[in-house]
Amino acid sequence: MSARAQSLEAGVARVDITPTTGFELVGYPGSGRVAEGARDPLYARVLVLRAGATRLALVDLDLIFLFGPSCMAQLREATRQDVSNLLVDAIHTHSGPSVFSGPSTPEGAWQNAAAGKVAAAVHEAATRLVPVRLGVGYGAAFIGHNRLRVERDGSVTWFEKDWTGATLGTVDPTVAVLRIDDMGGSPIAILVNYACHPVIYQRDSRLYSADFPGVMTGVVEKALGGKALCFYLQGGAGNINANYAVSTLQQGAVEFCRQAGTELGQVAAGVARRIQTAAGADPSLQVADDTIALKPRWDAQQWQAAAPQDARMIAEHTKAKYELPVMTVLINRQIALVAMPGEPFVEFQMQWRAQCPVHDCFFLGYSNGSFGYLPTIRAAAWGGYGASHPSTWIEVGAGEQMLNHALVRTYEMLGRLKPVPEDLRK
Repeated sequence: MSARAQSLEAGVARVDITPTTGFELVGYPGSGRVAEGARDPLYARVLVLRAGATRLALVDLDLIFLFGPSCMAQLREATRQDVSNLLVDAIHTHSGPSVFSGPSTPEGAWQNAAAGKVAAAVHEAATRLVPVRLGVGYGAAFIGHNRLRVERDGSVTWFEKDWTGATLGTVDPTVAVLRIDDMGGSPIAILVNYACHPVIYQRDSRLYSADFPGVMTGVVEKALGGKALCFYLQGGAGNINANYAVSTLQQGAVEFCRQAGTELGQVAAGVARRIQTAAGADPSLQVADDTIALKPRWDAQQWQAAAPQDARMIAEHTKAKYELPVMTVLINRQIALVAMPGEPFVEFQMQWRAQCPVHDCFFLGYSNGSFGYLPTIRAAAWGGYGASHPSTWIEVGAGEQMLNHALVRTYEMLGRLKPVPEDLRK
């Protein structure tokens, strides 16, 4: 879908979706953690963009994944009158409530209520639209490390980082910042795109928390005088852990979280303050909301023979076909976003920036669906957690297919790829 108009408009809203106590905290299987309170609020942040008839809502959730399928369907239906496209992503905090419970459970009731709050926030943002000007800037932060390490014997181990030593493995320190101002130059929204698992708190923490992204957004908003709403857009964090990941409270998890969020926030705020925003010479908003049919990675019969106790997981993770959503967005023909589901590895984020035909581009993981880890072909061949694991159930090469699809879509939006051969257009 494409729209060009006299101006690009934007509106924002935020709503608290923190549950009551007593819900399971997800992120560490079998931990049995039950929430006793909240260390910091969990929010849903909403940005609505409009150009002509095209209206896109970006919903950023302080959760581990999106709401369950029935709640997402409810949210899409409830926002249909306000927006033509809905992009929902999660920051992937491991200190949030379960989103896997059925609709008849207390957790399911909370999800239904939270989805209703988010729909109301989308409506609120859609009624606050004002003409805007945009700017993009970049910085670097080193608050994470690659948690997979290939050993000399070819095995892959979980990298327990020596905090005094050098980071091993591929990381992307890029902090990409999109600043959205009103026409008077006052900031409305700051979008921060970075790749790192929010897993600083370990199993002993029994409080809801947005982890370091919650600290980061607060630092940025304060630095900009409380005028703008800050979003943390999780990138390709599938194989990237925060430094001091899974720390206990006794080890200093609270301080580690504060340090990581503050460091990232200071970098992002510094970038945001330096950005010079401008109205687009050709204001436009183009959105391609597609699905790609992909196969399962594993052979059901062989898996059943090797681990018959996994029958339920085998049935869920070896379906004949999976429909994975890929959303591509081009703003003013200058800023490109790709939103992929699941947990893509950081290499896809780096490849997107290297190959995207426009200079300013953002990569969002954990968006519009949950389909496990998405490793690169090379990572899948080496193995290790997230690369060759029951939580990695979509066919090898899925991430590459989705990334290439988004690249093609972007070239089409730019008019570089045509629907008929060149000699027929003369």
